[in-house]
Amino acid sequence: MKFIDYYKILGIDKKATEKEIKKAYRKLARKYHPDLNPNDKEAEKKFKEINEANEVLSNPENRKKYDQYGKDWKHAEEFEKAKQQQRQYSQSQHRQSGQGFSESDFSDYFEAMFGGQRTSGGRSTVKFKGQDYNAELVLQLTDVFNTHKQVLTVNGKKIRLTIPAGVENGQIIKIKGKGGPGINGGPNGDLYIRFNITNNTSFKREGSNLYKTVSIDLYTAVLGGSITIATFDGKAKLKIKAGTQNGTKVKLKGKGFPVYKKSGQHGDLIISYQVAIPTHLSAKEKELFQELQKLQ
Repeated sequence: MKFIDYYKILGIDKKATEKEIKKAYRKLARKYHPDLNPNDKEAEKKFKEINEANEVLSNPENRKKYDQYGKDWKHAEEFEKAKQQQRQYSQSQHRQSGQGFSESDFSDYFEAMFGGQRTSGGRSTVKFKGQDYNAELVLQLTDVFNTHKQVLTVNGKKIRLTIPAGVENGQIIKIKGKGGPGINGGPNGDLYIRFNITNNTSFKREGSNLYKTVSIDLYTAVLGGSITIATFDGKAKLKIKAGTQNGTKVKLKGKGFPVYKKSGQHGDLIISYQVAIPTHLSAKEKELFQELQKLQ
């Protein structure tokens, strides 16, 4: 992993106070903000670097780790834990044998604990898992009605991904080993993809169920009849009972959205009827309604 000098990115000294860090960040963030630099890839890259630097240096704990461990600051806790375990092991060995803990012993211990490998100089290296990557995939609701494959480019690498039907908005899936390279021969990190699904339909989705409001005219609601409606992937004919009230709901079983990772299973489609009251009545229509009113 390449070392990134966060102090240099913000243009501050390593002894900068929290106030100075905040001031430098705000100044640069305004300068390189995407809204002020539309379609400027370099400004967008710089803005991301500035935010990353601020996230680390504005947090006292992260800053301390960064100052001590540099590019490996995210593994600081593992280093500290290794040191603590080494001290405990050293004390235990000393009590048992009355001898000190040699560099050779430490290398053996480190190798046993972390799977380190000896270098040509006899020292042990520690394997660390690579950095996990996070990505966002923007799709439309119609895109996730059927399982399909898609190729993503993450950090310059193409990754073929199978997107299961029924994936939810905001859902995160993990692709093992597609993150950053491991350190000292350690395993690669993982790739976490968050789905941002926009609804480009007239349906409302809740889990695997779909909801839709359908308008019916007053005469059909009163006298009954039939209508044809659009489902998510086709059409369905519905019978309207005489005297159907505004807000009446009917359920079309199995006509909803696919159930995630359950092939062939779908939720339900719930239809709500909205009775349309006629407007701009002709004189004759008004007369007929008045006659009906008198009958009531």
